[in-house]
Amino acid sequence: MQQTPNKNNQATILLADDDEDIRLALALLLSSQGYKTIEAANAKEVITQTNRQNPDLILLDMNFSRDTTSGQEGLEILAQLKNNDIPIILMTAWANVELAVNGLKQGASDFIEKPWNKAKLLNSINQQLSFKKIKQEHQGYQTLLSEKQSNKNQTWISQSDAMKQIEQLIEQIAPTDANILILGENGTGKSQLAKRIHQFSSRQDKPLISVNMAAIPDNLFESELFGHQKGAFTDAKKNRIGRFQLADQGTLFFDEIGSLPFNLQPKLLRVLETGEYEVLGSSQTQNTNSRLISATNAELSKLVNEGLFRQDLLYRLNTLVITLPPLRERLEDIKPLADTFIDQFCTKYHKSILSLSSDALTKLKQHTWPGNIRELSHAIERAVLLSTNEEITAQALLLDNTNSQDSGIALQPLEQAERQLIEKALSVSSGQVIEAAKRLEISRNALYRRLEKFGIKYES
Repeated sequence: MQQTPNKNNQATILLADDDEDIRLALALLLSSQGYKTIEAANAKEVITQTNRQNPDLILLDMNFSRDTTSGQEGLEILAQLKNNDIPIILMTAWANVELAVNGLKQGASDFIEKPWNKAKLLNSINQQLSFKKIKQEHQGYQTLLSEKQSNKNQTWISQSDAMKQIEQLIEQIAPTDANILILGENGTGKSQLAKRIHQFSSRQDKPLISVNMAAIPDNLFESELFGHQKGAFTDAKKNRIGRFQLADQGTLFFDEIGSLPFNLQPKLLRVLETGEYEVLGSSQTQNTNSRLISATNAELSKLVNEGLFRQDLLYRLNTLVITLPPLRERLEDIKPLADTFIDQFCTKYHKSILSLSSDALTKLKQHTWPGNIRELSHAIERAVLLSTNEEITAQALLLDNTNSQDSGIALQPLEQAERQLIEKALSVSSGQVIEAAKRLEISRNALYRRLEKFGIKYES
């Protein structure tokens, strides 16, 4: 049966064979089916062409110049290529079951005997390329499955009145598909809340894809969210699946949404309004159906007034708003949270389970927790490592007394206190903005905005 040429198939196939006539015959056959071909006549050229051209598939002869029957040279080349994630079809005129099994064990995708059957060869090539495409499109799913399992086991503490109200709100809004904006200080558990909303939603069996918006370089924004095709730009050596496609039918979580640069906001707004986008390097419009949850510690309404955040984008994000309370406003949750962290870190560091002494609990409740739950976790981890007795004492917590509720901190305007903190962070960071942002536990972009706001000079 004559094969129908695949005019849309632009896959590149490397023909690795020391026989020029073999390479020519394969090139004519594959080009008639719409494939591009490149050639390699020896082992060295195979490795060089693979590294330079990054072909979509390799047809690899088993025997080159060393001998004509053993297949060992082909197996050695195969061993060098197995980490390239490229399907390899082995070819030899001296086929035997043992050699085929060895090749498949070392990572080959299939085995073809020469002289080949055209239909069988083309079918094998098409099948391996299809498998590769499926693998690329689902490359993030294994990670998603492990994240999903860990999400089921996450601990959610809601004993305080403030958190009980949040829990009631979750039960109401999680089953809907409405976009949700989560507000709260750094370390209050915004990402954990996003996971919990997803668990109670109608999309709980679909992926939850998280994106840290502050961590995406401007030039990679479209690639990260919408994906790109091979060759779309320099270094685009493989197809990439975007976060919107991975989150299709599931939930997409945008963390630190307030740090998104203004010039990139229209691109995000368009897909939120229409559900449509284009993969970078393709003119075909794609559609996405994902539930959006966003989070930020920034005052988005203030950023809108300052011309740093689009109001129409804010309207798309804040259909429903949940504000997580800081830890100092949920004191009833401190002990169960601390106990949970103690269990986790004792297990992690292979220590007997420790108890929390009464003076340590008092110390925890007196602390103002500027870093909230994240800071509490770090304090407990440190205490678990330092404790030599059966209980954690107040001394083992190593909490600064000047940061406690009874420390007599002078009240002052919030903006004045914010400026002082930023100046102090820059001072201890020798003027390095990135390091100062880490110490303040805010994004680099968020710190730059505050530096401009207060007119504070910094090293560029």
